[in-house]
Amino acid sequence: MLYYLFDYLEKFDIPGARLMDYITFRSGAALVLSLFIAIVFGRRIIDRLQLMQVGEIIRDLGLEGQMKKTGTPTMGGVIIIMSILIPCLLIGNLSNVYMILMIVATLWLGTLGFLDDYIKVARRDKDGLKGKFKIVGQVGLGLIVGLTMVFSPEVVMRENIEVENVENHEVVITYEPENVKSAQTTIPFVKNNNFDYAYLTQWMGKYAVTGGWILFVLVTIFVVTATSNGANLTDGLDGLATGTSAIIGVALAIMAYLGGNIIYSSYLNIMYIPGSEELVVYMAAFIGALIGFLWYNAYPAQVFMGDTGSLTLGGIIAVFAILIRKELLLPILCAIFFIEDLSVIIQVAYFKLTKRKYGEGRRVFKMTPLHHHYQKAGNTVPALIQRPFIPIPESKIVTRFWIVGIMLAVITFVTLKIR
Repeated sequence: MLYYLFDYLEKFDIPGARLMDYITFRSGAALVLSLFIAIVFGRRIIDRLQLMQVGEIIRDLGLEGQMKKTGTPTMGGVIIIMSILIPCLLIGNLSNVYMILMIVATLWLGTLGFLDDYIKVARRDKDGLKGKFKIVGQVGLGLIVGLTMVFSPEVVMRENIEVENVENHEVVITYEPENVKSAQTTIPFVKNNNFDYAYLTQWMGKYAVTGGWILFVLVTIFVVTATSNGANLTDGLDGLATGTSAIIGVALAIMAYLGGNIIYSSYLNIMYIPGSEELVVYMAAFIGALIGFLWYNAYPAQVFMGDTGSLTLGGIIAVFAILIRKELLLPILCAIFFIEDLSVIIQVAYFKLTKRKYGEGRRVFKMTPLHHHYQKAGNTVPALIQRPFIPIPESKIVTRFWIVGIMLAVITFVTLKIR
């Protein structure tokens, strides 16, 4: 809205009208605006949720301080979604295909999470929306994003090429002269950091490129589903999912800015993606919304994001990474999400295996997702892994996870220069 207003005012040569042409200015404005909305209007939404008695249903799992959280307002993800969308609609370029896809992803998973939370609150059903419906929703979003990237003429890239000067052995990074449609993505530890999905479908002969795009869509579906569920499982302690997602968001915003600028892309020797710089505006709003929400979600939390927030956060991160062709870096950047996912898978699989073998199920961790394992005291639960013997306070677990998240973000950038 404001973006188009300023664009119109440029015709009259009004001072300051060109500010909206600068990604840095619009990103800064989006961050400040989203932060303001989350803090100011977030308080009113929390009060409204309390009046409506939209409180979290807490199961007694024997964790310290857990039952004190009963009745804390949930569905606070509405604050995050609102704080993201309003700045994007005001300041973003709504004709940009990348911005459109991010808004669709936000609304899509926000609705899915809202339905889950609504069933939990309205029907007093802790399980909420059935898992199969969540999977269908996540797969649907993956298809929308994947197919749009396949067929949209605006989704293009330029491959980075290393050219070595024989005389002085100096390596210069150049780019293809024209934008091309390609199923390439970024992968660490290889020359040029590029990987084409069509490499895996060469056995299909003349249909190799088509096969590569099909594989890309399947990977998109998997990444959206896995990351969304990982963020959902991580949302178990006050501020854990919020802070971790904000750290990931900062890393992705930097990648989008670098990948959308041909000069910086050349310096890092990564592919150049025209138009993707608009995503920095979206991610700035995302970061501001999370920091503002953390104002109320930090320990002890005054509001929980619920599935309205956690499913949306994971989906946003996944779709954003896919759009900037960095989805294969997520196992490093979002390792916390995937470890939380993996801890549940390992626990369930081992329990079923031992129950079938010994007639009694056994555990690897004292409790999953993994963050709850650290809250359990010594030998109270029989499990293969007993450390730590003394339960760690919730705020310390969250802070340590944040530190790990920062380290993972740094490692992710380092991998781009290791080849």
